[in-house]
Amino acid sequence: MPSSFDPPTVAALLDGNPAGVAVLDANLRYTYVNPALERLNGLPAGSHLGRTFSEVLPELRGQAAVLRGVLRDGEPREQTISGRTWAAASVDPRFWRATYHRLDSGGDVCGLMVIVVEISDVTRQRAELEEARGHVALLSTAAVRIGTTLDMDTTCRELADFVVPAFADVAAVDVFPPEVGHPVRRAESGVLRLRRAALRGDGPLDEQVQRFGHPGEYVDFAADSAVTRCFAENEPVLDDWADHRRGRSAFTSERITASQALGLREALVVPLTARGRQIGALSLVRAEGSPVFSDQDVVVARELAGRAAVDLDHARRYDREHSIARELQGSLLSEPRGPHPHVEIATRYLPAERGVLVGGDWFDVVPLQDGRHLKAMGDVMGHGVEAAVAMSHYRSLLRLLAAEDLPPHQILERLDTMVERSGLDRAATCLLAVVDRFGGVCEVASAGHLPPVFIDPGASRAHIVPVESGPPLGTGFGGYRTTSVPCGPGTVLFMYTDGLVERRGEDIDVSVGRLASLTLPSGGSLEDLLDQVLDRFGGDAEDDIAVLASRIREGPPVLRQPGGGT
Repeated sequence: MPSSFDPPTVAALLDGNPAGVAVLDANLRYTYVNPALERLNGLPAGSHLGRTFSEVLPELRGQAAVLRGVLRDGEPREQTISGRTWAAASVDPRFWRATYHRLDSGGDVCGLMVIVVEISDVTRQRAELEEARGHVALLSTAAVRIGTTLDMDTTCRELADFVVPAFADVAAVDVFPPEVGHPVRRAESGVLRLRRAALRGDGPLDEQVQRFGHPGEYVDFAADSAVTRCFAENEPVLDDWADHRRGRSAFTSERITASQALGLREALVVPLTARGRQIGALSLVRAEGSPVFSDQDVVVARELAGRAAVDLDHARRYDREHSIARELQGSLLSEPRGPHPHVEIATRYLPAERGVLVGGDWFDVVPLQDGRHLKAMGDVMGHGVEAAVAMSHYRSLLRLLAAEDLPPHQILERLDTMVERSGLDRAATCLLAVVDRFGGVCEVASAGHLPPVFIDPGASRAHIVPVESGPPLGTGFGGYRTTSVPCGPGTVLFMYTDGLVERRGEDIDVSVGRLASLTLPSGGSLEDLLDQVLDRFGGDAEDDIAVLASRIREGPPVLRQPGGGT
């Protein structure tokens, strides 16, 4: 029996059903029996639980083979069966109509649901039997239709699409504003303001109900509205709009009038609550011609809302962490100032698609003495807030060490030792480049990072420098080397993170090799170069991308002045 079909929920759904209902595990042992089946079998529930179908009903043991067939292939069976049970009755055999459904959870077979109606009562109970079967099917299907992503609005749309038209003529999902991000305008006193995440109507109603608040808009609810009451009581609220009282649906009487014009008659509002916290509300509306909500409908709606709330809570937690990490990373990746008027710098950061957590990509430019400057490109391993925090830690340590005026490989050695001793459990790759604009040379050292690209002015191809690469920072192994590369005025140094070139199923050397096709005419714009790079290589990236391009402006030679000035 699926873990999501917990005993209280099963009892609430099925105890009052006039059809006999049993739930069997994968060994055909009873795990639940409703009162109607107790009466049909003439045995209390306790005499069923833990015993097999054949042990409880020996005269019907032939049905065990049918039950095992349903377990095996998952195809429901309907059978007309006859025999005797333990119930007091005539000596003549009795006849029943039995339906068997397999129960699955997460791809595993968990058991069976058996629904039994005595033939003598079949006419009266047929509608109730079909309703019970429909509700069971609805709940079973919800698990695979709702919560397919970690995007909150997508999950809300999936919930609204799922219940219309199977359970309601109109459905709305309203959620509390996010905790992180742009502040929401304050509502009037006594008014509840929610964000409409999804709204769906059946057929022509879909377009007509959009006047009640498009998804993404904020909707106000009065203190006596069904939505507000459902939060206050944390229970489903049935609201019959026949009395037309203002505030029973949303805050404005105009919306009540519009609802009446569309024939909307009754609403069932259910709180979306997970881990004791309210996330929003699901409003189910039925129009004229649809049946009123029954007690069993309320139970089913509560169960659907409970399952959807868990998915929404996962999405909300992900969205919160994603937003925090994005804001933190964005603040740390602010455009670096040029270290000198004779040095041009252009940078870009391109986040991965929304379904991917923020990574730890970072870059920095630090002015040094004697007209030199240090450029850094790094990538902290992992994703999320922890990676963004680790990124800030690396960046702060690097700036501290840069002030000591060490060659690149010694900066990496010191940085590796400091990080390893600090206990920071996040390794990182890093590429350092110290450019001497007077000497026309660039000193480069790598800690597990991809090689730099040099683009000479007017050249037909770029030059990828095979820098000797040491281990990532934070491992404590050290062993870094500095490589000197000619870098005169006009030569562009291009640095990047692996999100730009790494592609699934392709050797990284092949991916990096494509960068050799980069060109830039003499005097061309660095911003145009980055546009070209991201257009050509960033379209199908699966990870964040950070890129940095820099060059010394061409001009008359500038002589060093005593004391390191210019």
